[in-house]
Amino acid sequence: MKRSKPFRVALLVESSRGYGRGLLVGIARYIREVEPWIVSRLEHKLEDEIPGWFRSWNGDGVITRLDNPDLDTLLRRKGVPVVYLRTPAPRIKAPSVLLNDQSVVAAGFEHLRERGFRHFAFCGLNGADYSDIRRAAFVRLVCDGGFRCHIFKSAHRPKFNTVVGYERYGLLEEDEEIRTWIKNLPKPVGVMACNDLRGERVLAACRAIQVAVPDELAVIGVDNDEVLCDFSHPPLSSVIPNTRRTGYEAAALLHRMMLGKKVPPRTVWIEPAGVATRQSTEVLAIEDRHIAAAARFIREHACQSTGVSVKDVARAAALSERSLERRFIKILGHTPKEEILRVRLNRAKQLLTETDLPLSVIGEKIGLEHTEYISRIFKKKVGMTPGAFRKKAQTTDAANRRRV
Repeated sequence: MKRSKPFRVALLVESSRGYGRGLLVGIARYIREVEPWIVSRLEHKLEDEIPGWFRSWNGDGVITRLDNPDLDTLLRRKGVPVVYLRTPAPRIKAPSVLLNDQSVVAAGFEHLRERGFRHFAFCGLNGADYSDIRRAAFVRLVCDGGFRCHIFKSAHRPKFNTVVGYERYGLLEEDEEIRTWIKNLPKPVGVMACNDLRGERVLAACRAIQVAVPDELAVIGVDNDEVLCDFSHPPLSSVIPNTRRTGYEAAALLHRMMLGKKVPPRTVWIEPAGVATRQSTEVLAIEDRHIAAAARFIREHACQSTGVSVKDVARAAALSERSLERRFIKILGHTPKEEILRVRLNRAKQLLTETDLPLSVIGEKIGLEHTEYISRIFKKKVGMTPGAFRKKAQTTDAANRRRV
């Protein structure tokens, strides 16, 4: 039964990060589907001060992710139902809806292990609660798998009273230490960063000291902030948090509380939605330096319009064609020619999924000129025509947008 007047809800959720924007999308969907609310919110960052309007605000419920210790006192004074989208302080007796960090780390670790890595490392923002939780979980998984985990530790450990304080210090003051740490890591190594911001700094450090990504060091972040990940160099793989589901469940929880239903002060855990694979982990861990160079050359040049031959690959790897083929098959299980085709088809899949380019143009972009050949080889290797693949990808994408 709906109220005669809509609920008045304050949303203290940052819109400066992809994670916060995803939460807001999920909350908005709940409002559209279930019951309109009068929402009070302004654009702000995670670390902003309590908005001035909120101090005099008089409403029915609050959803918050604001990182500000003074907010808890103010919320207690207001006495309205509150749902937290970040870990509340121990003294706070309110429900929260959070990403399951254990599952996040498991997804990242499995992603790296599937690529054959035997050396693992974690680069976090020491002191930030979510980073420390993810670090501990990652170390446990690596050790349980029979491997050793290398952890980034800063020589300086300043204390801050907010997560953002630790983030700001780590992102602004630790680049040199990260570069030194990376130099001393065994190679090849799979690195998990506590989030995409940290992952981008790891990539920057690798560029600065000329460590090849992903051949010597592969890195995966968390949050799948698409703008940050796509503009990273190379583009950053990331564990995808189901932020829309998180926001939706938080809104549903608050609604129950505003209707007077009793809700225990527990945490609702939301599972991640998978891994977005980008170039920073598009590799198999190869200790043979010649074959690693061959695989890197193929990845970087297979789609060029002038074409790439096995002879070109052998020259780049400083091997004879016969030796290249023998060692390539031994390590990767297929020939260099098959690897060239695999890279081209993966690029074709990406273009079919993300663009409306005709197949003739896609052929030019992957180094295959003849549309008929592309269609024939695509169907043979993928199991469907390029047109059917594009249609399926578009249908799946539309379904994902409808699903929270």
